[in-house]
Amino acid sequence: MNDDDLESERPAPLPRSPELMRAGDTALLVVDMQERLLAVIPAANRIAWNCRRLIDGASILGVRTAVTEQNPEKLGATTAALSAGLTEAPHAKLAFSCGACGDLFPAWPAAGIERVLRCGIETHVCVQQTGFDLLAAGYRVYIAADAVGARGAFDHDTALRRMESSGATITTTEAALFEWCERAGTDAFRKISALAKESAP
Repeated sequence: MNDDDLESERPAPLPRSPELMRAGDTALLVVDMQERLLAVIPAANRIAWNCRRLIDGASILGVRTAVTEQNPEKLGATTAALSAGLTEAPHAKLAFSCGACGDLFPAWPAAGIERVLRCGIETHVCVQQTGFDLLAAGYRVYIAADAVGARGAFDHDTALRRMESSGATITTTEAALFEWCERAGTDAFRKISALAKESAP
């Protein structure tokens, strides 16, 4: 009896929960991870590490990824620790919300993007305002709480609570990676597992 026969004998699985992200319907949005901004953020190394793992995982699993930069002429480019893994040019903005990047979103509906996972800085400014605009536009919104940060802990914590109370889903980097992956026993799973086993900075 081969694996196909075993699969055909098993009862049908439960339907996949609409709460869970899928690689094919989710976009990763990396918000303003620029050197001059990171320099004033506590635990910046941890945030950048988790953002990099999300970017790498998205590349492995085919998750659409977009990056923004706040006033890059003044604040510089995305940190080199992340830019090496990017395949698309960052979207520059002056508004705090990434919703102002009119060239970023038009292709998403046709690509089947219904959910957006955000990471980056700062939690209570650009990340939060972007989240509210995405919710208003009809997207399911997620935030990797260990991949965002702000200068002040109170601002960070309050922003997470406010976004969650408004309908955003709080998650973590590792949870997101395994949601996108969905199952073990594949080459993609082995690569995602390697990301999950990395030692934090």
